[in-house]
Amino acid sequence: MADAVELLAERRIGALPVEDVGAEVAGIFSERDVLYSLQTNGADILRRKVRDVMTTPVITASPDQSVLEALALMTQRRIRHLPVMEDGRMIAFISIGDLVKYRIERIEAEADAMRHYIQSA
Repeated sequence: MADAVELLAERRIGALPVEDVGAEVAGIFSERDVLYSLQTNGADILRRKVRDVMTTPVITASPDQSVLEALALMTQRRIRHLPVMEDGRMIAFISIGDLVKYRIERIEAEADAMRHYIQSA
């Protein structure tokens, strides 16, 4: 766990997908997992394996799902990270921040297009 925590900190990220042999996602290791484990078991937990504390089962999305569907899934399941799976392998690992940023960019682009349309009419 200590190595995984170091990776989270170095890369300033909130979670890591944990893959099994064969590239299947076995779990998600997140900041929440670290905090809950430390609170329950103390600092000794950092010597344990990631598999002992990671979140399972893994909730996934498909590339065919819309951004709104993925946001709804994340909100309903109270998760912040989502592997995108295709043909049994992970092709992306998205965060709720990624999806919110995308939605804001789309809304701003639509608003700009509407302003341009109104100004040119």
